[in-house]
Amino acid sequence: MPISFGSPQFFLLIPLLLVLGWYFRRMELWKPLRVLILLLVVILLADPSTLRKQLGMDLWVLIDRSLSARDVVDRDVEEWKTLLERSRPGRHDRLFFVDYADEVVSKPGSETAVYPGNRALTRTGLAIQDVLSRVEEDRHTRLLLFSDGYSTEPLTGISEKLASMEVPLDYRHLRGDDVVDYRLAEFELPGRVQLGEPYILELTVVGNGDEEVPLEIFRGDSKLIGTKVKLDGGIGRIRLTDRIITPGAHRYEARITPLEDAFGGNNAFENWIEIVAGPRILLVTNYDNDPMVPILRAQGFDVEVITDSLSLTPGMLTGARSVLLNNVPAYEIPGPFLAALDFFVREQGGGLLMAGGKYSFGSGGYFESAVDSLLPVSMELKSEHRKLAVAMAIVMDRSGSMAMTVNSGHTKMQLANEGSARAVELLGGSDAVTVFAVDSSAHEIAPLLNVGTFRADLISRIRSIESMGGGIFVYTGLKEAWESLKKSELGQRHVILFSDAMDSEEPGNYKSLIAEMRQEGATISVIGLGTRTDSDAAFLEDIATRGEGRMFFTNVPGDLPNIFAQETVTVARSTFIDDPVSTQATGNWYEVSNKAMTWLNEVDGYNLSYIREDDQAALISTDEYKAPLVAFGRRGIGRSAAVSFPLGGEFSERTRQWEKAGDFMQTMNRWLMGEEIPPGIGLRHEIKGTELTIDLLFDSAEWKDKFAEAAPKLKLSKGVDAPISSELTWERISPGHYSLRTDLQEGELVRGAVQLGRSAIPFGPVVVGSSREWAFDADRVNEMRETSTTSGGRELVDLADAWLKPEGKEMSPLRSWLLVPLLILMLFEAFVTRTGWKLPVYQRTAKPLRPKPVKAATAKAVEPEKVEPVVEKEAAPDEADANRQSRFTRAKNKR
Repeated sequence: MPISFGSPQFFLLIPLLLVLGWYFRRMELWKPLRVLILLLVVILLADPSTLRKQLGMDLWVLIDRSLSARDVVDRDVEEWKTLLERSRPGRHDRLFFVDYADEVVSKPGSETAVYPGNRALTRTGLAIQDVLSRVEEDRHTRLLLFSDGYSTEPLTGISEKLASMEVPLDYRHLRGDDVVDYRLAEFELPGRVQLGEPYILELTVVGNGDEEVPLEIFRGDSKLIGTKVKLDGGIGRIRLTDRIITPGAHRYEARITPLEDAFGGNNAFENWIEIVAGPRILLVTNYDNDPMVPILRAQGFDVEVITDSLSLTPGMLTGARSVLLNNVPAYEIPGPFLAALDFFVREQGGGLLMAGGKYSFGSGGYFESAVDSLLPVSMELKSEHRKLAVAMAIVMDRSGSMAMTVNSGHTKMQLANEGSARAVELLGGSDAVTVFAVDSSAHEIAPLLNVGTFRADLISRIRSIESMGGGIFVYTGLKEAWESLKKSELGQRHVILFSDAMDSEEPGNYKSLIAEMRQEGATISVIGLGTRTDSDAAFLEDIATRGEGRMFFTNVPGDLPNIFAQETVTVARSTFIDDPVSTQATGNWYEVSNKAMTWLNEVDGYNLSYIREDDQAALISTDEYKAPLVAFGRRGIGRSAAVSFPLGGEFSERTRQWEKAGDFMQTMNRWLMGEEIPPGIGLRHEIKGTELTIDLLFDSAEWKDKFAEAAPKLKLSKGVDAPISSELTWERISPGHYSLRTDLQEGELVRGAVQLGRSAIPFGPVVVGSSREWAFDADRVNEMRETSTTSGGRELVDLADAWLKPEGKEMSPLRSWLLVPLLILMLFEAFVTRTGWKLPVYQRTAKPLRPKPVKAATAKAVEPEKVEPVVEKEAAPDEADANRQSRFTRAKNKR
């Protein structure tokens, strides 16, 4: 406001100016340092500030892609994005989308149409922290969360971090509080009981209604009970008893089917129980009356006989000390069981023995199978041991379902192509191959070509096959393959049909066609992508049966290359020698037993194989091959053996007449079972929620020194394709008690072992029966709301309000930046005043002039002028006192 002449402000200003003038003269404020200090003080009193935030705002949208929110998100996400983009205020405002569930996978400024990560967890806290790490501090920021609120982890510390960064969290709750939902909350049963001992199963069903909920309980594939659970106050419980007389681990599953239910993902619960019966041998045999059973039982072994190999599960390995595979083909053993054998042997210290026969080793399709590397013998193809040359037709499904991408990132078609290419690689130079890709018609990819000449070209053509849509016309494919094969003059003719077990169309007159092919000596094997329960599985099985070939099923596309390899080797190589052959001992049996063995002199036949490096053969053939007949080796802390001659059925007459057969089987199985677990130690495991707790209890006095030399190691196998986990660290709870914990995922079948030197304590399988994703803890929803309120956010009904700029300081004060130079200047000024220090002044010294040169002709000698020295007279005493007095008087007057 301007000050006018004669106003009260004017008269107040006059004395203020006089005072300032006097103070200015008194304090010598004209000095440069003091002027600068005074200027900084005036600026500080004005409280200067600068612009703190840029124009515009960043809106980060977090979208819950977990299983529990999937249906709502997939239905409405595109509408949300459109509304948010349309309501964006200006060009300075920016919009980012982030998808999350178990992981945060989206990048700023982009969004994925399909969430590629694990949806079984809702890690809202992780997603918020990830976004906050990418927030720009000089921009206004808001977070908008689309979620059902059921986070599987607490939001500890999130509200404080949001408040400190002045970032509000808004949310859109995707589920109402009035949603009707029922779920299986608990399924309790003991982890381990004795053989034949009764036990109790207890289940708890919860929901927000008092209804009768249908319940079914299964043990394995058999239904135990179907009943209804009455809920009272939102909770219902049921108890029942059961007992099992078969040792091993057994799987239970409970399911509810409520009439009205918002979420189906929490309607099932899985659990396992171990039936303990002492160490036993698991004998998987192809013979109804296997001659090895009475021999082994006579030696005191507990033998569990499995004749239905398709019923094998990994749980059957629990409690077993060794597994005997007696002439059972690989394609009749479920893939999960074969895959589980590797962990059983290497990490749990189990034993594996494979006996010979026409359906064993390479003839049984074990080449490049899950157990190939476990055996002490190899089954590679060698040209000198081949059958007659083979003409092979590969008929491949290229329907629309083959375009699907699997976890490895490859399509089903690419994996099938790789399997077919692997088959061509394994064939010999005299073999021939033709390839057809089939959808609604058969497309010839390659005519019948000699493999030795066109191997590279055949592989290149196969790998170029792409899925083209539609279904697969099976009859058309087989007919075209036979038309090509029947022109061949090679000794064998074989068809490999690869088809989707859920999408195999057009049976046509396949029975007559296959009959014609068999009459001409051709065979058919089928590789079905799926399971034996799929809609077209029976049709494919009938083709393989009538074609007198093999039937493979797999729902793991990554197994296709190995299955094609197994089938090719079975067809193309001669691995069973069906002529009697003499035997010869090598002396290596002493590594198994210190007692000599009286071997049989001849065997009726054997599977041709080759001893692996670092493994030993105790008995070999005396023919040209010198092939191993009895071989053994170590794998991890476990052991494996191969008896290449048949122990039952055809070609086993001499073996059954062998007097020392019982001693041989007893000694071999004792060796396979490995070392006994030392006394004074035990293991206990428990699952609570998704956390597995393992307690190792031991006699401290006996085991303390042993653990000092070699600590116990925990090995976990989480699923078929997962790597073996061993990075967990034991926690010492008390003397004689170690413990550790690890998180598991829903439905993840876990088997484990605690290794103690060369022995192990196995446990499992265990499984998380119900996921945290479907637990629906109401506290998590309340926590989301409280976090939003604390941060300054709110629940959004209208998405147009999402762009409200957050409340916060627009300007940033500069006081802290100015106080530092002010303090430095004040200290420096005080130093100058007290010491009288001045900046040094440097004067320029004039250079002496050089005399001008004088010409020699006119030069005259010039004598230098004599200069008398000037001597300064010393001042007299009275004069010096007068000078000092004069300076003092001037200084005084000045003050």
